[in-house]
Amino acid sequence: MAVQAHMRVSVEEFEKIAALPENADRRLEYIGGEVVEVVSNSLSSRIAANILGEIFSYNKQHDLGYITTSDGGYRVSGEDYMPDVGFISKAKHPKGPRETWIPYAPDLAVEVVSPTDRRQKIAVKVGNYVAAGTLLWYFYPEEQEVNVHEPGQAVKTFTINDVLDGGKVLPGFKVALKDIFPTDD
Repeated sequence: MAVQAHMRVSVEEFEKIAALPENADRRLEYIGGEVVEVVSNSLSSRIAANILGEIFSYNKQHDLGYITTSDGGYRVSGEDYMPDVGFISKAKHPKGPRETWIPYAPDLAVEVVSPTDRRQKIAVKVGNYVAAGTLLWYFYPEEQEVNVHEPGQAVKTFTINDVLDGGKVLPGFKVALKDIFPTDD
């Protein structure tokens, strides 16, 4: 079944659609009752790879949990998301998750905005991640900014000149955003 724009389905129908062989190489999410294909670009992908590398290195040293890439799915407030980077602590999931859709939200989700992302869908995802207790880092490539959404806190915006920290989820983690956003453009 081909995915149609603004196709409203139940989560069960979404999971059947996502599992179809013709959708095997597509990144599909279930946002606001709709099937949404996530299409990135090279800039967004580079930013996601850079932050993934930093989180991976930190986690390798501290062994705090498990990291997923944009192919790892999570059930977040009844919807299915595939963050560019996801992190689950060993405290939450003592053994590495193996499910296609991990049945709960990540402790940390990193989302990098792509040209196909729509503000309405971003707002839905932000609300659901925060409601599920997830620390969310939303990277905006063109603006070279990161919005940090932490449950119970006001949104914080960081620029390329700032240092992002892992808070309670990745204690002691720090990264200069100038090392994440490509500056060769």
